[in-house]
Amino acid sequence: MKELVEVIAKALVDKPEEVSVTETESDRSILLELRVAQEDMGKVIGKQGRIAHSIRGVVKAAASRQDKKVIVEIVQ
Repeated sequence: MKELVEVIAKALVDKPEEVSVTETESDRSILLELRVAQEDMGKVIGKQGRIAHSIRGVVKAAASRQDKKVIVEIVQ
């Protein structure tokens, strides 16, 4: 999951070297914290949160095979 979010985020931003994803896994869920440069926040979130929603949808679909809940947080 971590690699999937990294690949998507790096394709969206101007500074891909500043993209980092932290993964925290528990029994039934996975928490992914996506960090990007301040000036790239708008590109990852998108208008009205549409890109962030799409990223979460893709990750949720990929996680359905593992039977785990995935939470993607975009943090500064």
